[in-house]
Amino acid sequence: MASSFDFFDSVFQVVKLIPRGRVTSYGAIAAYIGTKKSSRVVGYAMNASHAIPGIPAHRVVNRLGCLTGKMHFSNPEEMEQLLEKEGVLVENDSVVNFKQLFWDPSIELEL
Repeated sequence: MASSFDFFDSVFQVVKLIPRGRVTSYGAIAAYIGTKKSSRVVGYAMNASHAIPGIPAHRVVNRLGCLTGKMHFSNPEEMEQLLEKEGVLVENDSVVNFKQLFWDPSIELEL
């Protein structure tokens, strides 16, 4: 059985591939790495990612485009600020045009 470190590392490798100005969901990452029902654990990985440079955790949102992870940033506004810096418009803690900006690793990356 894989350790949580291996799982987190798999999550981090996918998150590093999310293009600037795009977002994905916890569930899309979980499905891509073959653990479809582990979206909550992907969230735990995103929380842990703040201690590791180069992981763009701000690009991972919930399945509706909501910034559910914003409280795990050093400043609750930081997630929105980082997204807007990349051209992603956020209103009421949700990504505007979420469907158009959604990056699905199962489609975008070859398995």
